[in-house]
Amino acid sequence: MKKSLFRALLPLLLIVALLFSSCEGLLSLGERTTEQATEPISLSAIPPFGEKAYVEINGNEPFFTDEEKARAVSSFETYSELDSLKRCGVATASVGKDLMPSEDRGSIGSVKPSGWQTVKYDIVDGGYLYNRCHLIGYQLTGENANKQNLITGTRYLNIDGMLSFENMVADYVKETGNHVLYRVTPIFNGSDLVALGVLMEGWSVEDDGDGVCFCVFSYNVQPGIVINYADGTSRLAGEDETLMTMWTVAPTDQTPAAETTADLTEETSAATDSVASSSESDSDTPSPETDLSSVSSISIELVHVTDPVKVGTQARVEIKGKAGTEYFIRVTLPSGTVSSSAALSPQTADQNGMVVWEWNITKNTKPGTANVEISDSMTGFAITFQITADDPA
Repeated sequence: MKKSLFRALLPLLLIVALLFSSCEGLLSLGERTTEQATEPISLSAIPPFGEKAYVEINGNEPFFTDEEKARAVSSFETYSELDSLKRCGVATASVGKDLMPSEDRGSIGSVKPSGWQTVKYDIVDGGYLYNRCHLIGYQLTGENANKQNLITGTRYLNIDGMLSFENMVADYVKETGNHVLYRVTPIFNGSDLVALGVLMEGWSVEDDGDGVCFCVFSYNVQPGIVINYADGTSRLAGEDETLMTMWTVAPTDQTPAAETTADLTEETSAATDSVASSSESDSDTPSPETDLSSVSSISIELVHVTDPVKVGTQARVEIKGKAGTEYFIRVTLPSGTVSSSAALSPQTADQNGMVVWEWNITKNTKPGTANVEISDSMTGFAITFQITADDPA
């Protein structure tokens, strides 16, 4: 009787087992699909470097999947393991207020990213060609000497290419309390040790991209310098080499016309730390006198900056742009805080394209190097000036 009952139920049991097996297989397949890593864009999809520090990719729409967006309602940060060549990979975060640092950045001079070279050129603002560039800026996730988050990047990449997008994300998160899904992917050519640039993606989560939405490639170049991306060596560009030829992969064919140093103390090395955020500089030492001729922008010309300026007096920045265009200014004080002066509100250029900002440097302002970022909706630049406690000598 029992055997007969078992024979009768056997087909039904097999069907049930098959159904459970199929469902489990489908679930596993779904999990694998969800967790697949996003493939970086191919080099063929990146336009040649022209006269802008970055270029929009994919119509300025990030490549995030619906699953990735759904997971970004809570803060997180992930960094890829270094590859066999000690190169960084993709860095991703859902940036929220809880991830942002509450203290000043520490030294990152102990990290030497792949292709690192300590080299100085007179034509580079600050002297040093390379910074230790944060993939995800310190102001967003508070990462200090994380070797999985630092690449060898030019000053131009750091300031002109990445800074404005990092500030955009930071300002949005602080103002709204929302999250921004943020991903930075270094793009290497073959076995090169220095990235050709980085793919930067940002998308504000709670408002479905209404507040922040971008997808750009920022070029790891320095105008006037030819870089060998295979190992990070470099040289001054020849007279017949234009901006279009700076973004090359060809090996250098002459001795670099630069001052190089093989071993530096941490104090010297810290001077080349990444300034991927204007609030990240950990040095109060004066910077070289601002060279106005080195400030290049397609549509904005720096006319005047008060440098140095004494505490208790007024600072003044004057630019020339396009008549009727709105311009923005952001001043980060030596303490790392952003000035909240009402006099630093956006201004529209007059009929001659002129814009002037004047504001008070209060007596309790910490002396040191202040950072100024000026931009319109498309481009911008950054400069520094000195705040002194006493009358300038």
